[in-house]
Amino acid sequence: MKLVSETKSIERLSAVRENFRSKISKFEARAKSCSTCTTQGACCLDAHFVNVRVSRLEAVAIAQAIGQLDPIHRTNVRRRMVDAIARFHLDESTDATYTCPLYQIGVGCLVHETAKPLACIAHACYESTDELPPEDLLDDAEAEIDNLNRRSYGNMTTLLPIPIALQRAQVSSSNDAAFHLE
Repeated sequence: MKLVSETKSIERLSAVRENFRSKISKFEARAKSCSTCTTQGACCLDAHFVNVRVSRLEAVAIAQAIGQLDPIHRTNVRRRMVDAIARFHLDESTDATYTCPLYQIGVGCLVHETAKPLACIAHACYESTDELPPEDLLDDAEAEIDNLNRRSYGNMTTLLPIPIALQRAQVSSSNDAAFHLE
């Protein structure tokens, strides 16, 4: 298999994400609007709910998106990431839940437009399970991302909690635009 550059794969990842977002948008009219939620961001900040896992390529894309934020937001993400790892005892093997370090109260998801994970794009508050998007939409998009990871790194990548994946992406990324611990 011929490997593809990480940069090219991130471009393709963006296309996969936008295609998935377009498909999910057809179902969102059935869901409660996030702007009407009494506790905006509750789904992202609920330590008993959030268990989103991302691949290495997704983590690199998220780190790059964070790297483009203003220094205050970058510092806040870094602080929340380190806190989540410690507070929820996150590691590569745990299936623990955590609060998402990408959510900024009063702002929302800091990577919403640029690197939001597929599971987060798919999430919405639907009244019944009949209104949910078909699971195969997410499965198909995740399979595309798995393929991009294989084409970029030569093997399957382990899905990790966002804070751990970001920590690893910082260590392995040589991209100057990426978000780094200091």
